[in-house]
Amino acid sequence: DPLILETKADDGFLITPEALRHTLETHPHTKLLIFCNPSNPTGGVHTHERCAQLAKVLEDYPHVAVLADEIYERLVYTDDGVCPAFAAMPHMFHRTMTVNGFSKAYAMTGFRLGYVAAPPPLAKAITTIQSQLTSCAGSISQAAGVAALTQVSDTELEANVHLMKDKRDYVLGRLASMKNVHVAVPPNGAFYLLPDVSTYMEGDDAELCLQLLKSKQLALVPGSSFGAPGTIRISYATSMEELKVACDKLEQFLQEHLLPE
Repeated sequence: DPLILETKADDGFLITPEALRHTLETHPHTKLLIFCNPSNPTGGVHTHERCAQLAKVLEDYPHVAVLADEIYERLVYTDDGVCPAFAAMPHMFHRTMTVNGFSKAYAMTGFRLGYVAAPPPLAKAITTIQSQLTSCAGSISQAAGVAALTQVSDTELEANVHLMKDKRDYVLGRLASMKNVHVAVPPNGAFYLLPDVSTYMEGDDAELCLQLLKSKQLALVPGSSFGAPGTIRISYATSMEELKVACDKLEQFLQEHLLPE
């Protein structure tokens, strides 16, 4: 069974070197670390310093490979706007598989175009399996990916980051005005928020999302799907107009289900 390395709000929902070492010490048969940076659903971003600390721990466990999911790397709201590549950490290149794609930074979700960069032995094994499953990405998607890489400038991508940051800040502001709704750590990457709504519906986030869908036609994802019961995941990857409507509906719903003090 997969092992979940729990993160804490006090740590910014980030993996600490102490927690990683404890997990590997207590589970010596671990073979692979799946590392999502920036994170879905918390939006946490592990800095270069933190990644280097994690890599230092992994040096003591040479049998553990790393699958680095970095698909949100171009959606970072820190001052430097950088998401470090884990494969670039000391001694990690030969054991890291980096997963990325075009769905997030280039808003090409329907093209289903992604890729993995890995050391040759791992890449060969991946190719052997993939060639018997999907063969290859569609030619139209490949052409669209080439266009994204060659015709979309860094300036355009950076402008999009500023737009997403404005949307993040708008939703954060709206959530701050809703009673008993708390965002433990403002996200520094991706395009999700994970507010705590555990005082509603007796903490049943799945029921809350179901009733919200039925009564307000607003679709959110229960945080329990991500191992965070009592929370809901909000995506702000849409227009500001849609976000306003969504926040209005959420606020109305919560007001209708607010327990009397």
